[in-house]
Amino acid sequence: MRIAPVFHDGSDILAMKLMLTPAMTKPAEKLSAHIEVIPAAPEQEPTVANLLELYAHDFSEFHDLEIGANGRFGYPSLPLYWSEPGRYAFLAKMDGKLTGLVLVKRGSEVSGNLTVWDMAEFFVLRGCRRRGIGTQLAHEVWRRFPGPWEVRVMQSNVSAHHFWEHAISIFTGEAIHPVFVEKDGKHWKLYSFESKHVI
Repeated sequence: MRIAPVFHDGSDILAMKLMLTPAMTKPAEKLSAHIEVIPAAPEQEPTVANLLELYAHDFSEFHDLEIGANGRFGYPSLPLYWSEPGRYAFLAKMDGKLTGLVLVKRGSEVSGNLTVWDMAEFFVLRGCRRRGIGTQLAHEVWRRFPGPWEVRVMQSNVSAHHFWEHAISIFTGEAIHPVFVEKDGKHWKLYSFESKHVI
């Protein structure tokens, strides 16, 4: 819920305008694009790998990722998404153009629960963010996999906390309250909820 500020005189308005950056003053765009969530075929593995490089670059702001001598971060478990049961790779498109990816797998990375669906990786291109695309993408994936879900977010990734709390609360129709989890020296916020939707 956004509360409009109360200004007492013109100087307050001028001061507020000077404090705002262009990004803060840009109005939020309404989503009018067509979003598709497409299962990635084995021959599309290179495309998924390329998007994961962009994702890893973004994620390196919050987590110490090492880049290889070849200039790539790499994602060793990616081939498993076409060879191991319980793993699913998706490409996201907006109006026919690539906009991101989603990797889903069965089994929790932090709680030890083998029956939950885990949002292993979730990435939306920077130019497509803050337009409702990520929320629509997450909802589409959750509908495809009914049952218990977990979404884990590194504690240092503050902007991701806001996104997931918003997206999950809209999906479930109630406020979501994460728990704090530490595993292998890493600190996470863990969001647990149920998907009762089936496409």
